[in-house]
Amino acid sequence: MTTTDTTAVAAPFFLRGDLHEGRDLTHRSRDLGVTFATPRLALDRAIHPRTEVPPLLNVPLDEIIDFLVETGDRIRHPDNPFLRDCIDRMAATHVLPRPVLQAQVIGAADYLDRRLLRTVVEQNFPDPAALDRWVPKQDFTGRKSFVRAFAPRLIHVLPGNSPGVAVKSVAQGALVKAVNLFKMSSSDPFTTVAILRTMADIDPEHPIVTSMSAVYWRGGDDTVERVLYRPQYFDKIVAWGGGDAIDNVVKYLGPGFQLVSFDPKTSISMVGREAFDSEASLDLAAELAASDVMVLNQEACVASRFVFVEADHADADRFCERLHARIVAKAAASGDTRPLDLDLREQIDTLAMLDDEFRVFGHTDGTGLVVRSDEPVDFHPINKTANVVRVRSLDDAVKYINVATQTIGFYPFTRMADYRDRLASGGAQRIVRLGEAGPSTIGNPHDAMYPLHRFVHWMAHEDGVAPGDGAAVDVPCTAVGEENSLM
Repeated sequence: MTTTDTTAVAAPFFLRGDLHEGRDLTHRSRDLGVTFATPRLALDRAIHPRTEVPPLLNVPLDEIIDFLVETGDRIRHPDNPFLRDCIDRMAATHVLPRPVLQAQVIGAADYLDRRLLRTVVEQNFPDPAALDRWVPKQDFTGRKSFVRAFAPRLIHVLPGNSPGVAVKSVAQGALVKAVNLFKMSSSDPFTTVAILRTMADIDPEHPIVTSMSAVYWRGGDDTVERVLYRPQYFDKIVAWGGGDAIDNVVKYLGPGFQLVSFDPKTSISMVGREAFDSEASLDLAAELAASDVMVLNQEACVASRFVFVEADHADADRFCERLHARIVAKAAASGDTRPLDLDLREQIDTLAMLDDEFRVFGHTDGTGLVVRSDEPVDFHPINKTANVVRVRSLDDAVKYINVATQTIGFYPFTRMADYRDRLASGGAQRIVRLGEAGPSTIGNPHDAMYPLHRFVHWMAHEDGVAPGDGAAVDVPCTAVGEENSLM
């Protein structure tokens, strides 16, 4: 942080319903090194006292969904001044082209759909009523209790690669009735505030609005994080992002203060020998694979980076030629012309000289690139770069699956069921038809969990056996001991 630069792009904060503007501090965006200015963070305003129940606690879920749906309508409206201003500012700090950013933000509003939001809740909670009230229960011994999915206090560490995550995070924070503090990224210190300003324009006093805060500080800034990252103030950190972002959080974890991590993942594709049955099937497989590589111009975790192809060298090269042509076309259509960074260019230029082991299709100028190899390359393919790995059998590709493998696009579709158990055993979290890495079935697990179920603070009120209900069923001491041993 430095003294402010009056030419820097301004990034205001939003704290519990109030907009905070100022140019007290300047920062640099992660990818482009562009300067932006923020107010000084008032830590006391970022904390909602535990002596006060969360503002959304007793707001019915149906009313929350109504408000989110109206927010989605406002985000999509072409005259929304907050979103227009947000995209203007973000275009200066983000690596993605303005049209891609605009499409991401506006398209993310589709998440604010009534049926979608209701489905997400129903898939995450066996009994969604627990969000609205204390649900009565009675076990087989006669003991009575009440259980509630209590409104949590959450810090959301947002990613810089996808501005659409801000819409989803705000919606999920509202659905679980949380008190939310959003730490924005240096690539996008704008979108979350624009969403919250849109909400405040609908109703500045709505409990959703007063439950939300969005600010920026440099990740790892101990002067901020050692104050905020405490169980006295928050229950959980919901962290997206790379290894450094997660490492900044982990050191503060302890009893009563938990991490829900959407940590770095790598997605891949698996293409069977059936792709070479005809020219049409080869074209189809290449097109579908290119679609998965180019999700958010390969900035998203679901974007494929390694394509395992069941083929000999000649067929693998035929596939690479067609895949490269389609990546180039998609990159050109997006307007994304960023060249690869220097280190990646140097590594790929070195590989291009090793003709026996590698073959490079394209150039490192940012127009799209494919590297063919017999083993996965030891760098992280990014910025429209795919590594096609030739294997004799897709069985050989399974050994490369691990817990960091998120999405696997598979072709032909008829072989997916034969591999899903082995892929899950390796640690993979999602298998889809090739070409469908981007869309997801509504309400499905994400990163091998149901996130909203983990966000809430599960609270039990046990009321014993009421008089006159009869004697409780005897439970063996060993069973009670086993239950207590889990505490």
